[in-house]
Amino acid sequence: MPIHSLGYLRLESSDLDAWKTFAGDFLGLMPVAGEGDESLRYRMDAYPPRLVVTPGSESKMTGLGLEVLNERDLRRVASAVEASGIKVVEGTHAEADERRVTGFVKFDDPGGNPIELFYGPILDHKPVVLPTVTSFVTDDQGMGHVIMTGEDGRALMEFYTNVLGFYERNTMGGRERTVWFLSSNDRHHTIGITSAPGPGRLIHLMVEASSLDDVGLALDRAGELGVPMMNSLGKHTNDEMVSFYVWSPERYAIEFGFGGLRVKGEQPTYEITEGAYWGHKFTPPPA
Repeated sequence: MPIHSLGYLRLESSDLDAWKTFAGDFLGLMPVAGEGDESLRYRMDAYPPRLVVTPGSESKMTGLGLEVLNERDLRRVASAVEASGIKVVEGTHAEADERRVTGFVKFDDPGGNPIELFYGPILDHKPVVLPTVTSFVTDDQGMGHVIMTGEDGRALMEFYTNVLGFYERNTMGGRERTVWFLSSNDRHHTIGITSAPGPGRLIHLMVEASSLDDVGLALDRAGELGVPMMNSLGKHTNDEMVSFYVWSPERYAIEFGFGGLRVKGEQPTYEITEGAYWGHKFTPPPA
Protein backbone atom coordinates (compact mmCIF):
# COMPACT_ATOMS: atom_id res chain seq x y z
CA MET A 1 0.00 0.00 0.00
CA PRO A 2 1.77 3.21 -1.13
CA ILE A 3 -0.20 5.46 1.24
CA HIS A 4 0.31 4.73 4.93
CA SER A 5 -2.39 6.90 6.54
CA LEU A 6 -4.15 10.22 6.83
CA GLY A 7 -1.46 12.39 8.39
CA TYR A 8 -2.90 15.87 8.84
CA LEU A 9 -5.56 18.35 7.82
CA ARG A 10 -4.93 22.02 7.01
CA LEU A 11 -7.84 24.45 6.94
CA GLU A 12 -8.33 28.14 6.27
CA SER A 13 -10.90 29.96 8.38
CA SER A 14 -12.20 33.46 8.92
CA ASP A 15 -13.10 32.69 12.57
CA LEU A 16 -10.11 31.42 14.53
CA ASP A 17 -11.73 32.20 17.88
CA ALA A 18 -14.50 29.73 17.10
CA TRP A 19 -11.89 27.10 16.25
CA LYS A 20 -10.07 27.67 19.54
CA THR A 21 -13.24 26.65 21.34
CA PHE A 22 -14.11 23.87 18.90
CA ALA A 23 -10.73 22.16 18.49
CA GLY A 24 -9.35 22.75 21.97
CA ASP A 25 -12.27 22.89 24.40
CA PHE A 26 -14.66 20.54 22.56
CA LEU A 27 -12.51 18.06 20.60
CA GLY A 28 -9.88 18.06 23.34
CA LEU A 29 -6.84 18.49 21.08
CA MET A 30 -3.59 19.92 22.47
CA PRO A 31 -2.77 23.45 21.23
CA VAL A 32 0.89 24.03 20.38
CA ALA A 33 2.74 27.21 19.58
CA GLY A 34 4.02 27.92 16.07
CA GLU A 35 6.34 30.44 14.53
CA GLY A 36 5.79 33.04 11.84
CA ASP A 37 2.00 33.26 11.62
CA GLU A 38 -1.23 33.28 13.60
CA SER A 39 -2.27 29.74 12.67
CA LEU A 40 -3.79 27.45 15.26
CA ARG A 41 -1.95 24.14 15.60
CA TYR A 42 -3.21 21.08 17.44
CA ARG A 43 -1.60 17.78 18.37
CA MET A 44 -3.51 14.61 19.16
CA ASP A 45 -0.63 12.12 19.60
CA ALA A 46 3.16 11.82 19.26
CA TYR A 47 3.10 13.34 15.76
CA PRO A 48 3.50 17.03 14.93
CA PRO A 49 0.25 19.02 14.75
CA ARG A 50 -2.33 17.05 12.80
CA LEU A 51 -4.81 19.92 12.59
CA VAL A 52 -3.71 23.38 11.45
CA VAL A 53 -6.21 26.22 11.02
CA THR A 54 -4.86 29.33 9.26
CA PRO A 55 -6.56 32.73 9.13
CA GLY A 56 -8.08 33.57 5.76
CA SER A 57 -10.90 35.35 4.02
CA GLU A 58 -12.80 32.16 3.24
CA SER A 59 -13.36 28.76 4.78
CA LYS A 60 -11.76 25.89 2.90
CA MET A 61 -9.41 22.93 3.08
CA THR A 62 -5.92 23.96 1.98
CA GLY A 63 -4.13 20.65 2.43
CA LEU A 64 -4.95 17.00 3.14
CA GLY A 65 -1.71 15.32 4.22
CA LEU A 66 -1.28 11.66 3.28
CA GLU A 67 1.75 9.94 4.80
CA VAL A 68 4.04 7.57 2.90
CA LEU A 69 6.76 5.46 4.48
CA ASN A 70 9.88 7.18 3.14
CA GLU A 71 11.38 9.32 0.39
CA ARG A 72 11.56 6.38 -2.00
CA ASP A 73 7.81 5.81 -1.73
CA LEU A 74 7.19 9.55 -2.07
CA ARG A 75 9.01 9.56 -5.40
CA ARG A 76 7.21 6.44 -6.59
CA VAL A 77 3.76 7.77 -5.76
CA ALA A 78 4.53 11.25 -7.13
CA SER A 79 5.64 9.65 -10.41
CA ALA A 80 2.40 7.65 -10.59
CA VAL A 81 0.37 10.83 -10.02
CA GLU A 82 2.26 12.67 -12.77
CA ALA A 83 1.82 9.69 -15.09
CA SER A 84 -1.94 10.05 -14.60
CA GLY A 85 -1.72 13.58 -16.03
CA ILE A 86 -1.70 15.60 -12.78
CA LYS A 87 0.99 18.19 -12.10
CA VAL A 88 2.97 17.56 -8.88
CA VAL A 89 4.81 20.40 -7.11
CA GLU A 90 7.72 19.88 -4.73
CA GLY A 91 7.23 21.45 -1.31
CA THR A 92 9.96 23.90 -0.31
CA HIS A 93 12.21 23.36 2.70
CA ALA A 94 10.46 26.25 4.47
CA GLU A 95 7.04 24.71 3.83
CA ALA A 96 8.24 21.32 5.04
CA ASP A 97 9.72 22.87 8.18
CA GLU A 98 6.42 24.61 8.93
CA ARG A 99 4.60 21.28 8.56
CA ARG A 100 7.28 19.53 10.68
CA VAL A 101 7.96 16.92 8.00
CA THR A 102 11.15 15.89 6.21
CA GLY A 103 9.73 16.32 2.73
CA PHE A 104 6.47 16.55 0.79
CA VAL A 105 4.88 17.17 -2.59
CA LYS A 106 1.49 18.68 -3.40
CA PHE A 107 -1.11 18.43 -6.15
CA ASP A 108 -4.84 18.75 -6.75
CA ASP A 109 -6.68 15.46 -7.14
CA PRO A 110 -9.11 15.03 -10.09
CA GLY A 111 -11.86 16.69 -8.04
CA GLY A 112 -9.74 19.72 -7.19
CA ASN A 113 -9.00 18.75 -3.59
CA PRO A 114 -5.54 19.93 -2.40
CA ILE A 115 -3.50 16.85 -1.51
CA GLU A 116 -0.05 16.69 0.10
CA LEU A 117 2.07 13.53 0.19
CA PHE A 118 4.69 13.61 2.95
CA TYR A 119 7.23 11.45 4.73
CA GLY A 120 9.34 11.71 7.85
CA PRO A 121 7.31 13.53 10.56
CA ILE A 122 9.70 15.48 12.80
CA LEU A 123 9.03 14.43 16.40
CA ASP A 124 9.76 16.69 19.37
CA HIS A 125 9.64 13.77 21.88
CA LYS A 126 7.39 15.68 24.25
CA PRO A 127 4.38 13.64 25.41
CA VAL A 128 1.04 14.90 24.18
CA VAL A 129 -1.13 16.30 26.98
CA LEU A 130 -4.81 16.14 26.08
CA PRO A 131 -6.99 18.31 28.30
CA THR A 132 -10.19 16.24 28.22
CA VAL A 133 -9.58 13.01 26.25
CA THR A 134 -7.83 9.85 27.43
CA SER A 135 -6.17 9.33 24.03
CA PHE A 136 -6.99 9.14 20.33
CA VAL A 137 -6.72 6.04 18.13
CA THR A 138 -4.01 6.94 15.61
CA ASP A 139 -0.66 5.05 15.25
CA ASP A 140 -0.87 2.82 12.15
CA GLN A 141 -4.36 4.14 11.34
CA GLY A 142 -3.47 7.84 11.18
CA MET A 143 -5.47 10.89 12.16
CA GLY A 144 -8.91 9.49 11.36
CA HIS A 145 -10.97 9.65 8.19
CA VAL A 146 -12.43 12.29 5.88
CA ILE A 147 -15.11 12.51 3.20
CA MET A 148 -14.52 14.72 0.16
CA THR A 149 -16.39 15.55 -3.01
CA GLY A 150 -15.61 15.82 -6.70
CA GLU A 151 -17.59 16.78 -9.80
CA ASP A 152 -17.14 13.18 -10.98
CA GLY A 153 -17.08 10.93 -7.94
CA ARG A 154 -16.28 7.79 -9.92
CA ALA A 155 -13.25 9.39 -11.56
CA LEU A 156 -12.08 10.50 -8.12
CA MET A 157 -12.57 6.99 -6.72
CA GLU A 158 -10.63 5.47 -9.61
CA PHE A 159 -7.75 7.89 -8.98
CA TYR A 160 -7.49 6.92 -5.31
CA THR A 161 -7.73 3.19 -6.01
CA ASN A 162 -5.81 2.86 -9.29
CA VAL A 163 -3.14 5.55 -8.79
CA LEU A 164 -2.76 5.89 -5.00
CA GLY A 165 -3.58 2.26 -4.25
CA PHE A 166 -6.43 2.58 -1.76
CA TYR A 167 -8.62 -0.43 -0.96
CA GLU A 168 -12.32 -0.13 -1.76
CA ARG A 169 -14.23 -1.09 1.39
CA ASN A 170 -17.90 -0.47 0.60
CA THR A 171 -20.42 1.82 -1.05
CA MET A 172 -23.74 3.36 -0.08
CA GLY A 173 -26.39 5.53 -1.70
CA GLY A 174 -27.16 3.35 -4.72
CA ARG A 175 -26.17 4.05 -8.32
CA GLU A 176 -27.40 7.66 -8.41
CA ARG A 177 -25.83 9.00 -5.19
CA THR A 178 -22.89 6.66 -4.62
CA VAL A 179 -20.48 7.21 -1.75
CA TRP A 180 -17.27 5.16 -1.95
CA PHE A 181 -15.43 4.29 1.27
CA LEU A 182 -11.71 3.66 0.70
CA SER A 183 -8.85 2.70 3.01
CA SER A 184 -5.06 2.82 3.04
CA ASN A 185 -4.59 0.75 6.23
CA ASP A 186 -6.54 -1.32 8.78
CA ARG A 187 -8.94 1.50 9.64
CA HIS A 188 -12.19 0.58 7.91
CA HIS A 189 -11.97 3.70 5.77
CA THR A 190 -9.50 6.54 5.45
CA ILE A 191 -11.36 8.48 2.76
CA GLY A 192 -14.92 8.67 1.55
CA ILE A 193 -15.75 10.11 -1.87
CA THR A 194 -19.00 11.28 -3.44
CA SER A 195 -20.12 13.39 -6.40
CA ALA A 196 -21.16 17.03 -5.92
CA PRO A 197 -21.33 20.04 -8.24
CA GLY A 198 -18.40 22.43 -8.31
CA PRO A 199 -14.82 22.11 -7.09
CA GLY A 200 -13.97 19.32 -4.67
CA ARG A 201 -14.28 20.11 -0.99
CA LEU A 202 -14.05 18.60 2.45
CA ILE A 203 -17.39 17.71 4.02
CA HIS A 204 -16.49 15.41 6.93
CA LEU A 205 -13.74 14.58 9.45
CA MET A 206 -13.78 11.74 12.00
CA VAL A 207 -11.57 11.42 15.08
CA GLU A 208 -11.62 8.24 17.18
CA ALA A 209 -11.10 8.24 20.94
CA SER A 210 -9.84 5.28 22.93
CA SER A 211 -12.86 4.78 25.19
CA LEU A 212 -16.63 5.02 25.15
CA ASP A 213 -16.39 7.32 28.16
CA ASP A 214 -14.42 9.77 26.01
CA VAL A 215 -17.37 9.87 23.60
CA GLY A 216 -19.85 10.42 26.40
CA LEU A 217 -17.79 13.21 27.92
CA ALA A 218 -17.41 14.86 24.49
CA LEU A 219 -21.18 14.67 24.09
CA ASP A 220 -21.51 16.48 27.42
CA ARG A 221 -18.99 19.12 26.33
CA ALA A 222 -20.91 19.74 23.10
CA GLY A 223 -23.99 20.58 25.14
CA GLU A 224 -22.10 22.75 27.62
CA LEU A 225 -20.29 24.71 24.88
CA GLY A 226 -23.28 25.08 22.60
CA VAL A 227 -21.69 23.09 19.76
CA PRO A 228 -24.56 22.35 17.35
CA MET A 229 -25.48 18.67 17.03
CA MET A 230 -25.68 17.11 13.58
CA ASN A 231 -26.26 13.38 14.26
CA SER A 232 -27.22 11.95 17.63
CA LEU A 233 -25.28 9.09 19.24
CA GLY A 234 -25.47 6.01 17.05
CA LYS A 235 -23.63 2.99 15.61
CA HIS A 236 -22.60 2.75 11.96
CA THR A 237 -23.25 -0.33 9.84
CA ASN A 238 -19.99 -0.28 7.88
CA ASP A 239 -17.21 0.54 10.38
CA GLU A 240 -19.30 -0.24 13.52
CA MET A 241 -18.22 3.07 15.08
CA VAL A 242 -20.24 4.31 18.05
CA SER A 243 -20.25 8.06 17.55
CA PHE A 244 -22.06 11.34 17.26
CA TYR A 245 -21.65 14.23 14.80
CA VAL A 246 -21.55 17.97 15.31
CA TRP A 247 -21.34 20.98 12.99
CA SER A 248 -17.93 22.68 13.01
CA PRO A 249 -17.64 26.50 12.76
CA GLU A 250 -17.52 26.07 8.95
CA ARG A 251 -20.30 23.48 8.98
CA TYR A 252 -18.03 20.51 8.33
CA ALA A 253 -19.56 17.31 9.68
CA ILE A 254 -17.25 16.36 12.57
CA GLU A 255 -17.63 12.86 14.01
CA PHE A 256 -16.35 11.91 17.47
CA GLY A 257 -16.32 8.13 17.86
CA PHE A 258 -15.08 4.96 19.51
CA GLY A 259 -14.67 1.31 18.59
CA GLY A 260 -14.14 1.54 14.85
CA LEU A 261 -13.71 -1.72 12.96
CA ARG A 262 -10.21 -2.80 11.91
CA VAL A 263 -10.05 -4.60 8.56
CA LYS A 264 -6.97 -6.54 7.47
CA GLY A 265 -5.87 -5.83 3.93
CA GLU A 266 -8.12 -5.93 0.90
CA GLN A 267 -11.49 -7.63 1.36
CA PRO A 268 -14.59 -8.08 -0.84
CA THR A 269 -16.51 -4.84 -1.19
CA TYR A 270 -20.23 -4.48 -0.44
CA GLU A 271 -23.12 -2.00 -0.49
CA ILE A 272 -24.87 -0.80 2.68
CA THR A 273 -28.54 0.24 2.61
CA GLU A 274 -28.62 1.86 6.07
CA GLY A 275 -25.96 4.11 7.59
CA ALA A 276 -26.63 3.14 11.19
CA TYR A 277 -27.90 0.19 13.21
CA TRP A 278 -29.41 2.69 15.62
CA GLY A 279 -29.27 6.40 16.43
CA HIS A 280 -27.54 9.04 14.28
CA LYS A 281 -30.74 11.08 14.04
CA PHE A 282 -30.05 14.14 11.87
CA THR A 283 -30.38 17.80 12.85
CA PRO A 284 -29.90 20.49 10.16
CA PRO A 285 -27.21 23.14 10.66
CA PRO A 286 -28.18 26.33 12.50
CA ALA A 287 -29.44 29.13 10.28
